[in-house]
Amino acid sequence: MENEALKQVFITLHAKVTKDVNPDSVIDELFAHKIINDQDYCELYKIPDTRGRCRKLLSVLHGSSHPETFVQLREALQDEYPRIVDEIDKQLTSLTVQPQQPHMSQSTEGKLLWVLCTL
Repeated sequence: MENEALKQVFITLHAKVTKDVNPDSVIDELFAHKIINDQDYCELYKIPDTRGRCRKLLSVLHGSSHPETFVQLREALQDEYPRIVDEIDKQLTSLTVQPQQPHMSQSTEGKLLWVLCTL
């Protein structure tokens, strides 16, 4: 799985994740895999409400340079949030497997031409 594609999916699902996920076990998993550091870990637990903590976690992860940040985030959600992971996988599939689609363009003579684009 590609980290950058997963990052885009998590942007799309931001509202759902912050609404539905209690981030505590996710934070622990990401800390254990060295995705977040000691300082981030402590700062996250200073936030009293789970939704705010989840927002801050996603913010920290979007700023991360670790090459597997969102791969590990998806894995950390797998056990407790399989429905969210299913949604992630569906969106990931639609991002990475885009069929060839005809696109219309107009010639200088005003005739419509069908052009097959490969994405």
